[in-house]
Amino acid sequence: MDTQNHSLSTLFDQLGLDSSETGINAFIKKYAPLKGELHEADCWNSAQSAFLKQAKDEDADWTEIVDQLDVMLRS
Repeated sequence: MDTQNHSLSTLFDQLGLDSSETGINAFIKKYAPLKGELHEADCWNSAQSAFLKQAKDEDADWTEIVDQLDVMLRS
């Protein structure tokens, strides 16, 4: 089990996205406000979507930071 503490930056790295503060802010600005389930958003490829869904379904170590991203995309 992965027990490392995750941040938005490490989540964006995991998703293969620009993990800089500027990159994260640009992503949020581009895709917010999000409707529907996070993992079903059009901004994800199939692997990203599967990762986000699995993180939530399995209550994985990533769940807290995935929830944070979800909230940020809904504001």
